[in-house]
Amino acid sequence: MSKTAIVVYADPKAGSEEALGRLFNAMFVAYELKEKKQEVALIFQGAGVRWASEVIKPDHPAHALYNAVKDTVVGACRGCADVFGATDAVKVTGLPLIDEKAIPGTSGIIDLSKYLDAGYRVLTF
Repeated sequence: MSKTAIVVYADPKAGSEEALGRLFNAMFVAYELKEKKQEVALIFQGAGVRWASEVIKPDHPAHALYNAVKDTVVGACRGCADVFGATDAVKVTGLPLIDEKAIPGTSGIIDLSKYLDAGYRVLTF
């Protein structure tokens, strides 16, 4: 069985259709792979951590799709949330803030290399 880690980097504050399109496409792939009973890890990293507080809003266009793939979401990068001013907003969502890899000058980040080590494909949006 295939394993895929999907990392969302797109920034909702860009306000562009492209950023929203990247989010949708990341979740489309997560949904499709979930339907195929494949292992999926959806990750919010970089400025993409800001999406966590957006997609939980019932009127957000990606809300229904997010709810359909919410069980595949691993969490959001703590160091990224700190850098992009999204820590409190992510906490409100209930998603884990992950700081498993110490990086100088940060509070820690998600260790994406562990997914590679475990044989995951890594897709970035």
